[in-house]
Amino acid sequence: MKKLFVIVGPTASGKTSLSIELAKIYDGEIVSADSMQIYRGMNIATAKPTEEEMQGIKHHLIDFLDADQSYSVGKYVDDAKYAVEDIISRDKFPILCGGTGLYIDSFLNGIEFIDNSSDLDLRAELNKIGEEKGIDSLLNILLEIDPYSYRRLFEERNQKRIVRAIEFYKTTGITITEQIENSKSNDPEYNYMIFGLKAFDRQFLYDRINKRVDIMVKNGLVEEAEKVLKSDLSETASKAIGYKQLKPYFEGAASLEECIDKIKTETRHYAKRQLTWFRRNNNINWINIDELKSIDEQIDYIKGLIDNRGFLNG
Repeated sequence: MKKLFVIVGPTASGKTSLSIELAKIYDGEIVSADSMQIYRGMNIATAKPTEEEMQGIKHHLIDFLDADQSYSVGKYVDDAKYAVEDIISRDKFPILCGGTGLYIDSFLNGIEFIDNSSDLDLRAELNKIGEEKGIDSLLNILLEIDPYSYRRLFEERNQKRIVRAIEFYKTTGITITEQIENSKSNDPEYNYMIFGLKAFDRQFLYDRINKRVDIMVKNGLVEEAEKVLKSDLSETASKAIGYKQLKPYFEGAASLEECIDKIKTETRHYAKRQLTWFRRNNNINWINIDELKSIDEQIDYIKGLIDNRGFLNG
């Protein structure tokens, strides 16, 4: 069976650096699983790796789409499979890396998505309900049609995913849970080991997030945000953290410091949602970055797991 490594974890946990080091050791190439790094011109806020940071390692599914274009998880599954197969065909080792859990799970489970599952008018109506009556109103709608997704999304409280689950049922007649289960392959196409980065002390991760936002500001985040906000953004691209939070500053409604603090807060909340998603996966081999702080320590730990399981044998 075809093999690959998967690196997951919340934002600012060090996934990019770790994946590049693994690629150097195992002659690999990286397939990004980040729903925002796909967009051109959105570089600093999305922590897109620079050419220098890539260290000559080829990256796939980064920086290939204009920000006014929509993208879906179904397209990602198709594109990621193409990239992985291309890497394997050249006797390189594929490494899937990112923090968009839905992309990763859908690819690994071989989920196929129904094309006629979108209704933009219904989506707008549901989003209006969420804005006017609160997210619990949407959750109550979801509970009636898809109790499993309700339980799955209740703690996460991500309005976009709740709306998507309702929209899917209303447009297809089946729940998104049924679609996922029905489309899972009985015979997985890939054999993988999945490594997750987290912190035993949550504040350790939050401090890393705060520091990274400060670095982004020094590297030109404000200038990038001003340019991005003046362009047409697709629904997907508009969700990127680091741009809309600066809009009050450009409008003179808030100080730069207040807006930067908002970016840090929203990023910490996003990291928490990512961790909630990944914790459901019992196949993840977790690495505490506040215990194994250096890349060398993390690599040594991963090598030990790979060797102990004989993953690369045969």
